[in-house]
Amino acid sequence: MRRIEQPGPPVPERIQWVKARGRSFRLTLDAGLPLLEAARRGFAAQGFAGGTLNIRGGALGPFAYVMPALSKTKENAAFYSDTFRPAGVTRLKLATMTLGERDGAPFFHCHALWREADGHLHGGHIVPEETFVAEPFEVDAFGIDGAMFMAERDPETNFKLFGPISCAATGTRTTSRAFALRLRPNQDAAGSLEAFCRERGIVNARICGGVGSTIGARFVDGRSVEPFATELAITSGVIALDASGALEAELDVALVDYTGGIAEGRMIRGDNPVLMTMELVLEVLR
Repeated sequence: MRRIEQPGPPVPERIQWVKARGRSFRLTLDAGLPLLEAARRGFAAQGFAGGTLNIRGGALGPFAYVMPALSKTKENAAFYSDTFRPAGVTRLKLATMTLGERDGAPFFHCHALWREADGHLHGGHIVPEETFVAEPFEVDAFGIDGAMFMAERDPETNFKLFGPISCAATGTRTTSRAFALRLRPNQDAAGSLEAFCRERGIVNARICGGVGSTIGARFVDGRSVEPFATELAITSGVIALDASGALEAELDVALVDYTGGIAEGRMIRGDNPVLMTMELVLEVLR
């Protein structure tokens, strides 16, 4: 399996995880607000401080983003591009967001594909501080209670990354068991999720949002992405028993690589290692 050496030593615990409770809901992101504040208000109205958002469509402007890029130093295995700020209104095709906290304030990690005012399709990492909702739009959300995503310095990758931590439950209404997860580098995404569920007797789970990066990508239809640095959104995912009774993860993703190439599809199991991180929430169905 493909592998990229990170600047720091690997942490023995390759999956960072916290038990939680959760609930799905719909929310409207209000126009004129920063995207971060619109998301925060929507979650707070439901009694949650964070969770995940799955977005299909929506208008943003002003809008800012970065793309994956090669690192100019040995301090990181890959890095970010300069910030792009396209003019006019940007129309989202899809986006997946993790809402959590960084430096004592709300923060999000969001990867997306979108069409800019000039008609071109692009993808990348949305910059929270510079992105606003241009028109109101609805999104699917999953709030978590008893866990949250906190951005902390990660010695292995030398980045400040979201990871799940335990927090006091607020007692807000929830409907299902959940786990907040972070997959660390150089492990197959599907295989890691299958093993996690198998060890806990979980036979059916839904992925409620997933944001991260892989070392290129391999798809079940034979397509591949060769540039090693990607920014990826899990657009849908399940871990369930196959016909033989074995757990199988089906992960549908959208990504952009550091050359600007865009790809969408179902990832092949066993050959899609994490590059820097992958954070996600599992809703336990059975």
